[in-house]
Amino acid sequence: MFNKLFRETNFKILAVLNYISLATLNRSQFIIFALFIYKLIYILEKLKYTLLIIFIYIMKTKILITMQEYYFQKVILGDPSLSQNYYQSLKERLLIEYRDKKLTDINGSKVIDNGCGQTLQITNRDKINFDLCENNFKNQMMTNLKLLPKIGIKTEKKLKKEGYTTIQDLTKHKTYAEYAEKFMQNIKDMEFSEILDLLNQNRYGRQCRDNLVKCLSIPDSEDFKFMDIETLGLSNAAIILIGVAEIKNNHIITTQYFLRSPDEEIAVLDAYLSHLDDDSVHVTFNGKTFDIPFIKNRLRYHRMDCELDRAHIDLMYYSKYLWGKKLPNCQLQTIEKYKLGLERKEDVPGKYIPDYYRTYLEEKNIGPMIPIIQHNRQDVISLAEFMMIMYEEVKGV
Repeated sequence: MFNKLFRETNFKILAVLNYISLATLNRSQFIIFALFIYKLIYILEKLKYTLLIIFIYIMKTKILITMQEYYFQKVILGDPSLSQNYYQSLKERLLIEYRDKKLTDINGSKVIDNGCGQTLQITNRDKINFDLCENNFKNQMMTNLKLLPKIGIKTEKKLKKEGYTTIQDLTKHKTYAEYAEKFMQNIKDMEFSEILDLLNQNRYGRQCRDNLVKCLSIPDSEDFKFMDIETLGLSNAAIILIGVAEIKNNHIITTQYFLRSPDEEIAVLDAYLSHLDDDSVHVTFNGKTFDIPFIKNRLRYHRMDCELDRAHIDLMYYSKYLWGKKLPNCQLQTIEKYKLGLERKEDVPGKYIPDYYRTYLEEKNIGPMIPIIQHNRQDVISLAEFMMIMYEEVKGV
């Protein structure tokens, strides 16, 4: 293909030369121009093999990317051309399989009454080696001069060359002493949410971004609330399931609250809120954009007065920073596959949840909700495992 292309190019160049010689140039000008053109042809002949290699490399890269996207769309997300039939068949099979079952037959389930009404609670307990070893992070912060106002990367390098290696050293600096003294006074009593805000405002390069992961050692493990919700739409729709996972004594305890009927949403919301206290830390995947704002919206809808603002770790952003260039994408299930070796089966995508829930209500059959409950539980467990992997990857950096 490339030989043919270059031959055709040479013929065209010669034709142009012939036209130019007849039309515009005298003999000496034409000779100089012809020598230039033939030199250009010579260079092109030499380059054609290099161009061929580059072409093959580009095509190979495109094919690999296409294959990865194909796998993700067809296998993980489901083939759009087949998904509707597949998930319809799955729903029908679940209706048959769970025809004589009740919600209270689900392992760990019971009906609770929390003062706002009754709802279904599903609790499970699994072992987990969750250990974000102490790294004395607050002391590490003292060497990060960029945490002070008006200090960036270049200024920090200059100050450290002058012998100001810690923020405490800067209490003797005529320009930064006031900032340093104020920081020294506040650091001991600084809340985790304040530290997160401070670190988020100072993302200067890899070290600062790593600090957002390293600081996860500050809260007690029991304060992390790994949570996920399932809804009947992207906005102004009911929450049908809230899952929260908590770490207690080397175990991860998952608690889910299921909306048995539409009038139970207040009870579901109140049940989740019972897990929160002033020290709680939300841990989500895209929860800053979706889960927490969605819960706030439902609380307003039901005129429930509750302050939901807490320290918030959204692992979607952490995963993009750590793994964005290493994985095909940073979807939760892609991370599960590559980092946990987990590939889900019969997982129901969010767009089918409203139909599955509607069928559950109409048929009074729990079958369609079983994979959704399992999906939600796996989501919150995966969040805890993601956090451990992220921490291990950066703790020694």
